Amino acid sequence: MARDSHRTNHQIRVREVRLTGDNVENGVYSKEDALRMANELGLDLVEISPNAKPPVCKITEYSKFKYEQKKREKELKAKASKTVIKEIRFGPNTDKHDLDFKTKHAIKFLNEGNKVKAYVHFHGRTIIYKDRGKQLLKDFAVNIQEYGKVEGTMRIEGRRMIMFISPNAPKK
Repeated sequence: MARDSHRTNHQIRVREVRLTGDNVENGVYSKEDALRMANELGLDLVEISPNAKPPVCKITEYSKFKYEQKKREKELKAKASKTVIKEIRFGPNTDKHDLDFKTKHAIKFLNEGNKVKAYVHFHGRTIIYKDRGKQLLKDFAVNIQEYGKVEGTMRIEGRRMIMFISPNAPKK
């Protein structure tokens, strides 16, 4: 097989192919007939669906076909949504007012479709207050449960207790 992902002309290994293309009557033809038709039109026979029974081939200019494939892939890539993770940081001694304030920010992020990484950062000796940090993240999760759901469980990485929240699916 060539470096390219599609077989062309004599690289096609089957006896019969289903033929499509412009100026061609669609149908099942022998490989030789399909190649002859492509040569008469001055175009290439390109295998576009090798797993079909029989494989689907198209009579087209191969360079034009590759260009259209790249263009289609580029459009799909542009339409794919990019996941953005917004961080919200707490300390183990965060007050209720600060928790409410940061909850509003998290709700805004989730409504925009972003994920939220909420974490409690323990400075110096505050590492002994892990229970406070855990309770703070639980309260935070309860406050935003109608806007997003917690992914996995809380975990500790170094001096941080981390929790990820992904947005709920939009309601129809």
